[in-house]
Amino acid sequence: MFRRNFEDELNDLHVRFSEMGMMVNEAIYKSVNAFINHDKTLAKEVIEADARINQREVDLEKRSFEMIALQQPVTGDLRMIVTVMKASSDLERMGDHAVSIAKSTIRVKGNVRVPEIEQTLAEMATKVKQMVEEVLDAYVKADMKRAREIALEDKNIDAFSGKVYKMCLKQMQSDPDTIVGSMDYMLVDSYLERIGDYVTNICEWIVYLETGKLVELNANAKEDNIF
Repeated sequence: MFRRNFEDELNDLHVRFSEMGMMVNEAIYKSVNAFINHDKTLAKEVIEADARINQREVDLEKRSFEMIALQQPVTGDLRMIVTVMKASSDLERMGDHAVSIAKSTIRVKGNVRVPEIEQTLAEMATKVKQMVEEVLDAYVKADMKRAREIALEDKNIDAFSGKVYKMCLKQMQSDPDTIVGSMDYMLVDSYLERIGDYVTNICEWIVYLETGKLVELNANAKEDNIF
C-alpha cells in the first residue's frame, strides 16, 4: 500500500508538470501572436495568466520536497523528483520570457513596424513552440535519444536569432524611424532565444533522469555522476 501511494503521488507530479508545460507553451504562443498582431488585449491575458504558472512551479517544488522528506526515495525515484523540480524551474523562466514579450507588445506605441522582420520572428516563434511541445513529449516518454536530438535543434533557433539581429541593424541604418521598433524586435528575439536555451536545459534533465548523469548538451562538457 505504501509503495502504491508513493507511485500515485509520483504520477500526479508528472501530470502536474506536463500541465505546467502546456500552460507555458500556450503563453509563448499567445505572447508572440500578440506582438506580431499588435494585440494588447491578448498580451494582457498572457501577463495575467503568468500567476498560475508561477503558482504551479511553487506547488511542484513543495510537493517534491515533501516527497523527499516523507518518502525518502532512492536512486531512480529520487532522480524523477529532482528532474521535476529542476525542469519546472526552467518552465517558469520560459513563462517569464513570454510575459516579457507580452510587455513589449503593450509598450509599443505607434512605432513604425517592419513586416519582414515580424514574419521572421513569427517563424522563429513557431520553431520554439515546436521544440517546447517536443521536449514535453520526450519527458513524458522518458526518451533520452529524442531529448538529445531536440537539444541539437537549438542551433536553428540561434540561427534565427542571428538573422533577426542582422535584419534589425540593416533596418535601423536605412530608416531611423524604425530604430525604436527594431530595438523591440531584438528584445523579443533575445527572449525567444533564451526560451530555446531552457528547452535544452530540460533535455539535459531528461538525460539525467535516465542516466543519473548531468550532461551539458551542445557543448564539450564532462559528465558528472550524481545518483
